[in-house]
Amino acid sequence: MRNPIPLFFLLVLSTACQQNEKSTQLASNEVDAGRKFLRAALDGKFDVAKEYLLPDSLNLNYLDVAARGYDRLSQNDKENYKGASIIIHENKNENDSITLLIFSNSFKNDRDTLRILKRDKNWFVDLSYLYVHPSTTKQP
Repeated sequence: MRNPIPLFFLLVLSTACQQNEKSTQLASNEVDAGRKFLRAALDGKFDVAKEYLLPDSLNLNYLDVAARGYDRLSQNDKENYKGASIIIHENKNENDSITLLIFSNSFKNDRDTLRILKRDKNWFVDLSYLYVHPSTTKQP
């Protein structure tokens, strides 16, 4: 009869790795949440971006619209977005649970603003703010 200990060890190790993988996806702070969300979106990985999104119907709809728009881009534009760097211009803490992150990317270099909210000790992007806030982030 085979020794069950190596099999048990592999099972425990694989379970630990799966739990660790999920926990590393959590954002450590508001800027990290914004960066991870933006990087996933620039790379066309909207399933990953969704993990950093405040889960409500409006945000999910905006993300779906963004994903469909990304799908319609030329392959060259998609590659340019994937190669783009994220530029954080300003991080405005409105209070201990709301931050405005003014950003652009090196491909388009258009400044915009994400609102990032803290919910249950985790940071999430409120994508709806990108579409409804007054434009006050003009380039100098």
